Amino acid sequence: MIQASRGGRSPPSPPASRGEEEWGMVKGGQGSDAMAAAGEVEENMAAWLVAKNTLKIMPFKLPPLGPHDVRVRMKAVGICGSDVHYLREMRIAHFVVKEPMVIGHECAGVIEEVGSGVTHLAAGDRVALEPGISCWRCRHCKGGRYNLCDDMKFFATPPVHGSLANQIVHPADLCFKLPDGVSLEEGAMCEPLSVGVHACRRAGVGPETAVLIMGAGPIGLVSLLAARAFGAPRVAIVDVDEHRLAVAKSLGADAAVRVSARPEDTAEEVARIQAALGGAEIDVSLDCAGFSKTLATALEATRPGGRVCLVGMGHNEMTVPLTSAAIREVDVVGIFRYKDTWPLCIEFLRSGKVDVKPLITHRFGFSQREVEEAFEVSARGRDAIKVMFNL
Repeated sequence: MIQASRGGRSPPSPPASRGEEEWGMVKGGQGSDAMAAAGEVEENMAAWLVAKNTLKIMPFKLPPLGPHDVRVRMKAVGICGSDVHYLREMRIAHFVVKEPMVIGHECAGVIEEVGSGVTHLAAGDRVALEPGISCWRCRHCKGGRYNLCDDMKFFATPPVHGSLANQIVHPADLCFKLPDGVSLEEGAMCEPLSVGVHACRRAGVGPETAVLIMGAGPIGLVSLLAARAFGAPRVAIVDVDEHRLAVAKSLGADAAVRVSARPEDTAEEVARIQAALGGAEIDVSLDCAGFSKTLATALEATRPGGRVCLVGMGHNEMTVPLTSAAIREVDVVGIFRYKDTWPLCIEFLRSGKVDVKPLITHRFGFSQREVEEAFEVSARGRDAIKVMFNL
């Protein structure tokens, strides 16, 4: 496993046959409270994904602090759907967990130590962390689309460790100082909010854009908040779940339409969606679910010359009405993670343009029992939107 640090390209993966200390885990040892009571150096603990449906809090050895790194004490870490998927399946697409891995990538904390070359941050600063380290040398990085980097090292994406730990080491230029009035929990929410911000940028959402959002899960809801922050005057959102639609309405959706999962209902549902917006044409649709039915609905509902943005990744292969979209010149674009979003997200939070606090529905501490319970709550869904650890 690789620990993301030192600001640039991480070292290559060591051979597969390694001992526990080589991939970051330290055997045995007392917990941090006992260590502190004994006057010893605190032992860094982390939540390790060790097997399907098995997380264990165990020691995590930090890499050396590089000149352009900072050591951050984690204070708020959210659970993402990808974390739950890795826990259940030990893989997402071609990213396979082959060795124990520290989970988590939505995070914020307080800087405890800075490298010798860091001048813009200091110990005690509260920061939100961007979790992906790009190489800055490949064609994509040089072209400004570093989220497509050929050698990206991203928290909790094999073979890179994540951030659900007492402390981590991270490049200083990927740690963004939080202003007064923006909490650490809100700082951790910059990561999911960044997905919505990047989607709105890619789709061209603005003050004259009527937006349709497919799916009222966490990403659909942050996309709703982002669309409003970008000035969208009308936003409709659809889902199969009444509770999440009610949440969407409370967050400012103009229309919240319940739909079915049946493909044969698409035409009737498109008519209902358009009617719910008072007959206004839909300029942009954001598919935050990623299924054949949701993409088909988005393609059919979007006006001629409009744009559909693929945000959620549900199914790898889908059957959709492309001919109808083609003859209406509906553009289809995709997104992968985000780029250059943290400063804007923090400004949205500081200014009050975006309020992510209602999305945080459950909070847990950092014990073995609480980690297990938190992931169970997040996996069940129901009334859980964003589950947050307070460390």
